[in-house]
Amino acid sequence: MSKKSKRYLESKSVVDSEKKYELKEAVKILKSFKQAKFDESVEVAMKLGIDPKQSDQLVRGSISLPKGIGKSVKVIVFAAGEKAAVAKKSGADEVGAEDLVKKVEGGWTDFDVAIASSDMMRLVGKLGRVLGPQGKMPSPKSGTVTDDIETAVKEFKAGKIEYRTDSGGNVHSIVGKVSFLDKDLEDNISTFVKHIVNSRPASAKGVFVEKVSVSSTMSPGIMLQV
Repeated sequence: MSKKSKRYLESKSVVDSEKKYELKEAVKILKSFKQAKFDESVEVAMKLGIDPKQSDQLVRGSISLPKGIGKSVKVIVFAAGEKAAVAKKSGADEVGAEDLVKKVEGGWTDFDVAIASSDMMRLVGKLGRVLGPQGKMPSPKSGTVTDDIETAVKEFKAGKIEYRTDSGGNVHSIVGKVSFLDKDLEDNISTFVKHIVNSRPASAKGVFVEKVSVSSTMSPGIMLQV
């Protein structure tokens, strides 16, 4: 078990682990913590009442947050011909077809989002073993398999985020930076939580959202009222 830093323990001492805080108060507490020497990311984690072994209960998709995420997003596109030209013009960091598939198949995953045109999925499909565990596999549900390459690239470069439940039924995402204004963080967090609540699978039973917490890169989590 890793030893927690003095800063982490100091921050944890001001948070009541048994209490669920209102969003505004939670953000204020988060920003009051002693900051690291870099602009920490802020993340929301949600424990969902689903059975992650059931494919029809998995929650996956994408969302554009109102205030962005304050991070430069590296986007690659699997496309050929005219679609490849559109991807480059739209700001994709790397574009390719068979050559890019081979590069990723060899273990290269130095990017945040992978987009593929529908006709490329016959080649991209075999990358599931590499990209699946990292949540980077192109999918129609998350908007990363599309023939509207221009819109997809621009949206993800602007901060649109993908999310998916993990093997424990949790979903989490970066929702901004500690340097954001309180109101901007509140807007992003509220938008993300409401979106997940509205994404409840029809087959999910009982309480859907069990826990919600917000934290920064170096801080303890703060439980939120849903």
